Amino acid sequence: SSFWNGKGKLQSKEGRSPPKWLLQQTSAPADTSKIHYEKFWLYRHCSSVQQRDRQAQKAGQLFSGLLAMNVVFLGSAFISSVIFNHVAITLADVWILLSILKVLCLSWIIYYLLGTSRQPHAVLYRDSHAGPIWIRGSVLLFGSFSILLNVFHIGYSAVLIQCKSRVEIVFPSIEILFICTQAFFLWRHSKDCIQVQHNFTRCGLMLTIATNLLLWLLAVTNDTIHMEIESQLRMVEQRFAGNETTSCTCPNTTICKVFQKGYILLYPFNTEYCLVCCSVLYVMWKNVGRRISHHHVPHIKPKFKLQGVVFGPLLGAAAVIIGICVFMMYQIQATGSAANRQVFVMYYSYYIVLLPLMSVGAVIGTIIHALEKRELDTLKNPTRSLDVILLMGAALGQIGMSYFSIVALVATDPRDLLNSLILSYSVLLIFQNITQNVFIIDGLHRQPAVHAVASELPEEQNHEAYDQRRVSILELGQEIRKASLSYIHSYSHLSWKRRALREISFFLVLCNIILWIMPTFGAHPVFENGLEKSFYGYSTWFAIVNFGLPLGVFYRMHSVGGLLEVYITA
Repeated sequence: SSFWNGKGKLQSKEGRSPPKWLLQQTSAPADTSKIHYEKFWLYRHCSSVQQRDRQAQKAGQLFSGLLAMNVVFLGSAFISSVIFNHVAITLADVWILLSILKVLCLSWIIYYLLGTSRQPHAVLYRDSHAGPIWIRGSVLLFGSFSILLNVFHIGYSAVLIQCKSRVEIVFPSIEILFICTQAFFLWRHSKDCIQVQHNFTRCGLMLTIATNLLLWLLAVTNDTIHMEIESQLRMVEQRFAGNETTSCTCPNTTICKVFQKGYILLYPFNTEYCLVCCSVLYVMWKNVGRRISHHHVPHIKPKFKLQGVVFGPLLGAAAVIIGICVFMMYQIQATGSAANRQVFVMYYSYYIVLLPLMSVGAVIGTIIHALEKRELDTLKNPTRSLDVILLMGAALGQIGMSYFSIVALVATDPRDLLNSLILSYSVLLIFQNITQNVFIIDGLHRQPAVHAVASELPEEQNHEAYDQRRVSILELGQEIRKASLSYIHSYSHLSWKRRALREISFFLVLCNIILWIMPTFGAHPVFENGLEKSFYGYSTWFAIVNFGLPLGVFYRMHSVGGLLEVYITA
């Protein structure tokens, strides 16, 4: 401190030149020497500029992490109190707490958009790996459905205003404003590596993450709202002949039925929106103050092109079509008054056929990765690290439920047809999750084969085959034939390893999409078959399913993004 004059120069008070060891420690690149962290009480007396920046980063992350932890624990205590003692702490109290948190998050987001991001030297670096187009697109997609869900919630509460609290109208209104502002913020600034107001930005990001986690937890615990509505309707039908009336039932009008069904259908999208926002916000939190060297930025960024795949889309499309048929038959029969065993046999048989195909494809893809002589990407990448953590963490939901099912089925009667199908399904699901995670993680850590793309693309794609001109029916047929020949030529010019990786990745993408659709829109045989529920008890098994099922849905959606990355880099 006696040699540093605070103006970017090293000079002692007596005019002596500083020692060589101090010059070596304080040397910094020219492009980053003008940017320093604001002073913080935990690192104020550090002697080295680089050490001071590292201590600043650790201190800011520690403080913001502690803030988020306390907010999550407070909100979890409120939500748990509603579950165990809904008289002392009501759902309206939880909504008031979450509304306060959302107002604080909105204030910080608006301040970031209008103040922090517009300061000089605020965003000098942008992480090219953060916020890919499908992640930001999923934020907009799930956010739009969540807004529509809250609109239905407002409409349903307005119809039953005589027995509903006004908080049930105010809360979704604030939620709509919060979703719109947060979606715009993540779409525009998900790649920012902010270089000013580090501590305040980290605390704002962590507060927003904690709020989204609490919204997800509330949505998970209230996932039985549609069951309560259906049971209420059955109760009304049973009491229709008597004189008993309920004061808070949906009247026999079309508008109320639309609000009910729309709310039930769109409810799962809210949980997915919260989890996706948490993942994007976490990457932004890791990128606060991050300085990306210019040679780390890829000069050629690979883009998604439907090229080099034939069998993968065909097999995947077949799996999707069959899965939709199975799902529709399941929804018609399993949700009726008397669900038969055949619908569960059909459902689990579809999984038993599909899961081994997916596992074999993932194993073959991992072997091809091992045979490829491609360098590993060892650069620091918060987005990739988060993808790995989310894949491993979200897979625990399905793996945990599968192990609970295995124990229950082996302990009861594993020789029964339905029990043996469920047992096989649980074992295959564990194996499929593990093999797919290995394939995706191995593919994410490999350098993209960009250097071979230009040389392997056929020259026919560069000619003007699709110029804007009037063509007759014969010319249109010639253009289609020419495009088909060009696609076949490009497919034959790819190496067999890259071709196989693209086929496998695309097949797994479509399979994960159908496995995401089925549980998202209401196919929950793990709870409706009644086998595990009778073994563990209603409360225990409901808690297991309510925790593992949303994680399983998020795993399928997140796997699609990872597999698209593997497809592009192949």
